[in-house]
Amino acid sequence: MNLTNLKISLFVFVASLSLYSSAQADTLRVMSFNILHGATTKNDFNLDTLAGVINHYKPHLVAMQEVDFKTKRAKEYDLPTELGYRTKMASLFGRAMYYDGGEYGEGVLSQYSFISSENVALPHLPTSEPRAALVTRVKTQQGNTIQFVATHLDHLKDDTDRVMQAKALVDTFKDSPLPTLIVGDLNAETDSEPMRILQKEYTKTVHPEAFKPTWPSENPSVCIDHILVNMPQKWEVIEYEVLCENYATDHCIIMATLVFTP
Repeated sequence: MNLTNLKISLFVFVASLSLYSSAQADTLRVMSFNILHGATTKNDFNLDTLAGVINHYKPHLVAMQEVDFKTKRAKEYDLPTELGYRTKMASLFGRAMYYDGGEYGEGVLSQYSFISSENVALPHLPTSEPRAALVTRVKTQQGNTIQFVATHLDHLKDDTDRVMQAKALVDTFKDSPLPTLIVGDLNAETDSEPMRILQKEYTKTVHPEAFKPTWPSENPSVCIDHILVNMPQKWEVIEYEVLCENYATDHCIIMATLVFTP
């Protein structure tokens, strides 16, 4: 067992001791937002627009992909911190790779404070871009500890990396006693091999809108952005939206309102 998996196992063991002691049902709004390194589809780098989208929909948790941290192309901004400031949400960044004088990877915004986090490096071929899963845990006002996994799987046509990455996600979290969401741009259609692997342990949110195309944001044709949950008997999807804000990003944003009952 590597150090990251050991840390996760130790944390979830301790968390499980009191996980359901006083918790009540929670309603959570969860968003996946590929922010295109802040560029917008017009390449005019408009962070206020990105924050405005988030502020409009008021999610509790946001998984962000294509996130830059102090790169030259992002004007050396720390994008999660900048968006956290503009949305009044707590922010975290997880590096997938060094890039353009800074770093590139995943981001999370949360209405709740973080009680722990890890950044899990995902496997990839030597010639491929590194990928990561940013794992955050929050305790809600209703007393539930939620594990939120924000990730972005490989984008190449060959799915070798995506298959390895899906297996790694399953292996990393399969023994967790925590209610867990895997959220992000998975670059995998619903009936693909990576999704079949993930759905051995996780369930795609059950709602007709969840299967609508999400890419590209203008005239979308494929569904590659997903919200997955474990413990499906404890989650109810009461609303799901595919939001094609085709100026802010080249992906449709996805957002679900979920009720978790411990």
